[in-house]
Amino acid sequence: MTQNSTPVTAAAWTGMVPVDDTALAVADTGGSGVPVLYLNGQFATQGYWRRVISELGPDWRHITYDERARGRRSGRSKDYSFEAAVRDVDAVLAARGVERALVIGWSYGAVVAVHWAARNPARAVGAVLVDGAFPYDWLDDAMEVRIRKLFRRMSVFTPLLRPTGITPRMSATEQADTNIELGRLSRASELDPVLDDIAVPTRYVIASGASFGSHGDEQERIRTGIDAVTARNPHIQVSAKVAANHGAILRKEFVAVAAAVREVAALDGEAAE
Repeated sequence: MTQNSTPVTAAAWTGMVPVDDTALAVADTGGSGVPVLYLNGQFATQGYWRRVISELGPDWRHITYDERARGRRSGRSKDYSFEAAVRDVDAVLAARGVERALVIGWSYGAVVAVHWAARNPARAVGAVLVDGAFPYDWLDDAMEVRIRKLFRRMSVFTPLLRPTGITPRMSATEQADTNIELGRLSRASELDPVLDDIAVPTRYVIASGASFGSHGDEQERIRTGIDAVTARNPHIQVSAKVAANHGAILRKEFVAVAAAVREVAALDGEAAE
């Protein structure tokens, strides 16, 4: 669907979308509403969005998918890089025949969302960033060591959960590598220019407290990285600061997340008039 065009009604669809050396499990509710593409947390699955989708209701076209080696059905790949994750956004939209979409990402997915929206301003209705995409230099040598130790420890039991889709079909090294790459991409020198290039309505929903693997007030300090960005770029604002922590935000604060989606879509509608 494009601006100032007659809405196209799409049929609901669930299936596999081939991309590179793998295939992604995709679900599309169809309909004629604004397409909303949901971008998961780093090792999360599309099921995390069910409360947000329910809150928004059937007037929207909801498109979810599991990233490479995540969930029960998406296939393994030789490429788990961030650039592959951004390319997969285009692959899913193309497979579903969507020209313009509102992208919403949580955590890792928020960083994917801002990169895609910055690169595709004509195709992005807008972006909603759920407790992610904060420009902050949190990765140093000590943190890299800590990340690798964490995933090595987790590798003792995570294979037992893989049949359920709760944990990815990735090795401890692969998981650590993607997390470390995220840290590098989150540095202010890397992420600030991307956020400064955003030219579409973008709203943050920010959690409170710690996240898995963080210590003390680390996560709250990371969140302060957005303050200078919102001061510089009028397209980017904070829609809500909520009480839930990082891991519970989609479960407990789905009303606030859905409100941010409506806010962004309304701004796009005003621009089209």
